[in-house]
Amino acid sequence: MSTTLSKAFRNDNISSHLTPLDFDSVDGVPESHLWPQSDEPHQKIQTQDGLIPVIDLNDPNATDLIGQACETWGIFQVTNHGVPLELIKKIEFEARRLFTLPTHEKYKVLRSPSNGSVGYGSSKMASFYGKGLWHEGFTIKGSCVDLAKVLWPHDYQGFCDTVDAYQDQMKPLTHKLMHLILQTMDITQEEIIWATSSHHYSQTAVHFNSYPICPDPSHAVGLAPHTDSQFLNILHQSDINGLEICVEGLGWTPVQPIEGAFVVNVGDLLHIFSNAKFPVFHHRAMVNNSKHRISIAYFYGPSLESTVAPSSKFQKPCYKSLPVKEYLRMKAKHFPNALSFIRI
Repeated sequence: MSTTLSKAFRNDNISSHLTPLDFDSVDGVPESHLWPQSDEPHQKIQTQDGLIPVIDLNDPNATDLIGQACETWGIFQVTNHGVPLELIKKIEFEARRLFTLPTHEKYKVLRSPSNGSVGYGSSKMASFYGKGLWHEGFTIKGSCVDLAKVLWPHDYQGFCDTVDAYQDQMKPLTHKLMHLILQTMDITQEEIIWATSSHHYSQTAVHFNSYPICPDPSHAVGLAPHTDSQFLNILHQSDINGLEICVEGLGWTPVQPIEGAFVVNVGDLLHIFSNAKFPVFHHRAMVNNSKHRISIAYFYGPSLESTVAPSSKFQKPCYKSLPVKEYLRMKAKHFPNALSFIRI
C-alpha cells in the first residue's frame, strides 16, 4: 500500500490491525467470535444453486455474456482464462503451507501501522460488527521476499517464485477482463486507457484467505457481508463451499467452486464508473466443521492519485467525482455505507 493511503488508514480509529484468533488453541468458539444465530449472517434463507453465470473466455460471445453478467449479477465465473491449473494448485499449496505454520510464527509478520496492509492479519470489517471473524489473511503487494524471509529464513524462494508467477499471470488476465467489460459500456478511448492503463500505476494485491475448521459453524462467520472496494476481484476458491452472494428475492446464494475457474466480481469503483449499471452485491464467506477452506483473491484498481467518477457517457451521474484515495479512506471509516455518502 502506498505511503499516502497507509497514513490515511493510520489516522482512522478503526484502522489498527486485528490479530486473528489462535485457532489451534481453542476447542470451541470463544465469546469474542460467537455470532448469535439470529444475526443477519445466519438467517435461514433458502439458497439456490447454479445461478451464477459461468463464461468460457474462448466463447465467441464472451464479451456479450460478460456484459450481461456484470449488469445482472455483478459476479460471474470464467473458464479457459489461460492461467495454468498447475500454477493455481501451486499457489493454493503455498497458501496452505503458510497458514499451517504455528501461530507464533505467523505473528512475526503481523500487520501493523508501520507496514500498512501487508502481512498477516484479520479483516478490518470485524470492527463494524463487534465480533471476531473465523478467518486469517495474508496480503502481498508487489514483492513478498521480505515477509517470506521472516517466515522461512532458509526456504522462502519457492513461495516467492510461485507468488511472482501467479502475479505475472493475473496481470494480463485482469487487463483482458477489464477490456471485455469496458467494451460493453461504449465509453471513450481515453476512459478505457485510464481504467486499464497500465499496471505501473494501478493498485494490485494478492490476498490469501484461510477459514480454519470451526467447531460450531452455525455461530461463526468467516467474512461478514461486504462489497469489495476496487475495480475487480478475481478469486480462486478451493473445492469447498463457503462463498455466498446475497441476491434480492433469492437470499444467500452459493457460488459453487469449479476446478480451475475464477470468480470475478465487480467492486465499488467499477460500480461508480459504470454509474451503477454494474451492481455490487454483498457477499460473505461461511465456515464448516470438517475442512480447512482456502481462497486466493487478486484485487485490481486504479492509481490512488487518480479520480473516479461515472463515465462521461452518462448524462445524469448518480455518484460524485472524488479521488480514489478519498473513497478508500471513506470506505475504511464508514464501511459498509461508503457509497451512500457520494450518491447524488
